[in-house]
Amino acid sequence: MKDYIHYVHNIPDGRSLWGIHPPSKRLLEEDVQSRFNSINELQQAIIDESNHTVFSFVSEHLDLQKYFKSIVFTSRYRSYVDNVDFSNVRAIINFKRINYIREINEHFKSVNILLPDAGIYIGRCETYFNRRIRFYTRFGKKMGRLLWLVDFVFNRVFPKLRPFDKIHKLFFGNRPHVISKAEILGRLVYNGFEIIEFREIDGIFYFVVMKTREPNIVTAAPSYHALIKLDRIGKNGKIVKVFKFRTMYPYSEYLQNFVIQLNGYNEVGKPSNDFRLAGWGKVFRKLWLDEIPQFINVLKGEMKLVGVRPLSKVRFSQLPEKLQRERINFKPGCFPPYVALNMPDDQGNIIAEEIYLKDLQKHPYTTNIRYFIKAVLNILFNRIRSS
Repeated sequence: MKDYIHYVHNIPDGRSLWGIHPPSKRLLEEDVQSRFNSINELQQAIIDESNHTVFSFVSEHLDLQKYFKSIVFTSRYRSYVDNVDFSNVRAIINFKRINYIREINEHFKSVNILLPDAGIYIGRCETYFNRRIRFYTRFGKKMGRLLWLVDFVFNRVFPKLRPFDKIHKLFFGNRPHVISKAEILGRLVYNGFEIIEFREIDGIFYFVVMKTREPNIVTAAPSYHALIKLDRIGKNGKIVKVFKFRTMYPYSEYLQNFVIQLNGYNEVGKPSNDFRLAGWGKVFRKLWLDEIPQFINVLKGEMKLVGVRPLSKVRFSQLPEKLQRERINFKPGCFPPYVALNMPDDQGNIIAEEIYLKDLQKHPYTTNIRYFIKAVLNILFNRIRSS
């Protein structure tokens, strides 16, 4: 419980250097803790902190009457924990916006530790999109767009670029986080939760998640900076760290299964209606700029210029078994067969690789040259776009 109080209210402990002395720590802990004496007080607090629409949203997922003594409720300045049965916590409702929590992952871990398996966590934040709308509404379209551009560079670009990220955190670490919907949900999955539902209500993003595992069993480092490394299936089934410019919001890789289950695939074999893709990321993909760092993998001998797509484990597992067996005999390529054959749809991706592998078997010395020329021409004449 102490870890939860520390991280949700930004109270330092012995493991942090937030600049507050130990005596202040004890005072703050006492100040932020409170209690509800009845279910009516809890219900009214939820309404006072939000509105009746949000109260209905919470009630859809949590029986407040049944679990009254097993619910931790947190507002921006208080956590109602004094009469909670911590041997039987069933849910945590945190209405302090995630934007104001300094150590988001540590907070999510503390929630995970408090909850049992299948425990419910309900929270909220102002997303990147909500923030932009607020700028436009408050300052008008022209001034709002200018301020939004400054805000984007300062709060979104600098924190993602080395070494500006450390400088930004040192001098501006106490400012509210500017964070996307995809990053919030991705962080939650990364820290052991399964997404139940999310909804925007009056310009605020609310989420309901369930604890399904312990935190930190994911071994791959989350994507965060501009240049990222993604786990992809290489030759002989070996996992290769493929370099790319990040076109999705941070932590998006942990949402791949969720997005596919939610919307399926689009006509080019990518997850449909993918909210993980950033606006500027669409431009990078259209111009194929996101693929440029893959030449690092070519220089390292992990990839070649022309070859099968470097696929994630999820996408690889969905291919026909015969194709799986055949394609791991070769290094993946920067220019996959579907680009040369102009077959970008989901099924076309698979057929293009089957055609390529047959051509490679018949003409091992000329196939890659022919496919490279075709791919470059298709890109230059805009016959095909990066997916």
